[in-house]
Amino acid sequence: MLSQKLFDEISNKISETIAASPAKDIEKNIKAMMGATFARMDLVTREEFDVQQEVLARTREQLTQLEARLQALEAAAGPATGAPAADAPAADTEAQ
Repeated sequence: MLSQKLFDEISNKISETIAASPAKDIEKNIKAMMGATFARMDLVTREEFDVQQEVLARTREQLTQLEARLQALEAAAGPATGAPAADAPAADTEAQ
C-alpha cells in the first residue's frame, strides 16, 4: 500500500516547505510522528505482498486441479454413490 517512496516524497515536501525557516525541530517531530503512524498501520512491503500473491496463485491452481480430480473420481464412481436419493427422507426429520 504505502511504500517507503511515499514516505520519502512526503518528507521531501515537508523539508522543502520549511527549509528556509529555523523549524528543523518541527521537521524531526513530523518525521517521527509519521514513522510511528506508519508503524501502527501494520503495512506490508511490496515484496511481502508479491510473495503472498504468488502463494495465492499457486493455491488457486492446486484447487482447480483438485476439483477436476474430484469430479473425475465422482464420475468414475457412478451416480449411485456420493449423493443421497431424492425420495429418501432425511434421518433427523424422522426422529422428530
